[in-house]
Amino acid sequence: MVIDMLAQSADSVGLLGVGLLLFAYFLLNTNKLTSQSLQYLWCNLSGAILILYSLLFHFNLASMVIEIAWITISVIGLYRHYANKKKIEPKQSNNVYHIKALKE
Repeated sequence: MVIDMLAQSADSVGLLGVGLLLFAYFLLNTNKLTSQSLQYLWCNLSGAILILYSLLFHFNLASMVIEIAWITISVIGLYRHYANKKKIEPKQSNNVYHIKALKE
């Protein structure tokens, strides 16, 4: 019974995922987001995961492959974003300290 309810919701969940991917792509092409922005990366990852969920109930090999690739690329983008953020933050705080020291 629970599996039947999950299967019935699979199309709706998948369509929500498609909506997220299209919305992110629209915002990218209208210059509201950049390809490195967290919102873009998270929308892509979330959308792909939701589509992948629907594919668990309505399998299609080609769609499964593209969604796994989409998830992988999004995870790489998120990893690079957070890794670069960690590298930049100490430099910014050091620069602020140096600027303060020069003003005094």
